[in-house]
Amino acid sequence: MESKELFEKLQQKIDSNPSKIEGLSATIQFSLTGDGGGEYYAVIKDGAGRINEGKSDNPDVTIFMDVENFKDLVNKKLEPMGAFMSGKIRVQGDMSLMMKMQSLFN
Repeated sequence: MESKELFEKLQQKIDSNPSKIEGLSATIQFSLTGDGGGEYYAVIKDGAGRINEGKSDNPDVTIFMDVENFKDLVNKKLEPMGAFMSGKIRVQGDMSLMMKMQSLFN
């Protein structure tokens, strides 16, 4: 599965349950490495979220991970905090935002 398909699936999760991002206002950059990886960013504001391809000029947090680990995260085979603690996810920026956005993957 290509990263573009994974982000489409994540977009569907956001659209189907906007209560998970209620009260959250942030730009989250995803930098995925490996075969089929790429750069994507999510803009979340006022209970809505939109995922875009490319790089954000000023993300609040940047998440670095392998595309295979991201696939497992989106498909609920990898728990976000466990992935972070084991080094499968690296985060740059607002760490508290990373904690809040775990709900996107549940």
